[in-house]
Amino acid sequence: MPDYLDDLRLAHVLADAADAATMDRFKALDLKVETKPDMTPVSEADKTAEERIRNHLQRARPRDAVLGEEYGVAGTGPRRWVIDPIDGTKNYVRGVPVWATLISLMEAGEGGFRPVVGVVSAPALNRRWWAAEGNGAFSGRSLTSASRLHVSRVSRLADASFAYSSLTGWEEQGRLNGFLDLTRSVWRTRAYGDFWPYMMVAEGTVDLCAEPELSLWDMAATSIVVTEAGGSFTGLDGRPGPHSGNAAASNGLLHDELLDHVGDRR
Repeated sequence: MPDYLDDLRLAHVLADAADAATMDRFKALDLKVETKPDMTPVSEADKTAEERIRNHLQRARPRDAVLGEEYGVAGTGPRRWVIDPIDGTKNYVRGVPVWATLISLMEAGEGGFRPVVGVVSAPALNRRWWAAEGNGAFSGRSLTSASRLHVSRVSRLADASFAYSSLTGWEEQGRLNGFLDLTRSVWRTRAYGDFWPYMMVAEGTVDLCAEPELSLWDMAATSIVVTEAGGSFTGLDGRPGPHSGNAAASNGLLHDELLDHVGDRR
C-alpha cells in the first residue's frame, strides 16, 4: 500500500500558501465579498487561496486533476485534489475565527474515488489537522511537532456530545423531528459548525456530528481525518465516505444510533 507521505507533505505546503492568503485579508475593512448563484458568499480571499493552491499543484503535480469550490474541475485521471479554500466563509467575512482551508487528495479505486490524504488548516485558531491513508490522524504545528488523534470511547448516547451547524437544513429536508429526538437523547449539544465538529470527533472531544447538505469539498479532507482517528464517516444513507451529499460522523460506537435518528432509515 502506498504511504502517501510525499503527498501529505505537499498538502501541508499547499495549506501554508492558503493560510498566508486567507490571514492576509482576514478582518480587512476593504475585503471584497460577492454572492454566488446559490446565494452563498465568496470573498476575494477564497479565490486567491484556491488560485495559489492550483498554481502550486500545476508545478508539483501537473498530471493530477483538481476540483475546487470556486473554479471547478481541471484535468482528468486517477488522482484528484479536492479543495475548499475557505470552509466557513460566512464566519470569515464577519471576523469569526472558525474557518479552515480543506485540502484532500482522492484516488480512484474499485469503489470510486476515495480520500487518501487530508489536511484541515484553521490558521485563525492556530490549529491544523491531517491524515494519510494507513498512517493515522494527527494535529499540531507541523509534521514533526504533532499529536496523534483518537476518537472517544463513549458508548452510551446519554453520555454523548453531539455537534451540528444549524437547524434550517434539517427542517428543509423533513428531518427535523429525528434531529430533535437526537438532541433530547444526548448529554450535550453545541452548534460549532462547518469543519470543526468533525475535527472534534477525531480528537475525541465530541462524540458525533451530522449535517444534512454538503458538497464533496466540504467532506473529502474531514472524512479521512475522522476515519484515520478510528471513527466512522458516512452519508446519512450509511454509505461510507464523502459521496452522499451529507454527512454523519462519530466515534464508531454510536454510529448506528446516530443514523437511527437522522439517517435515511429513521
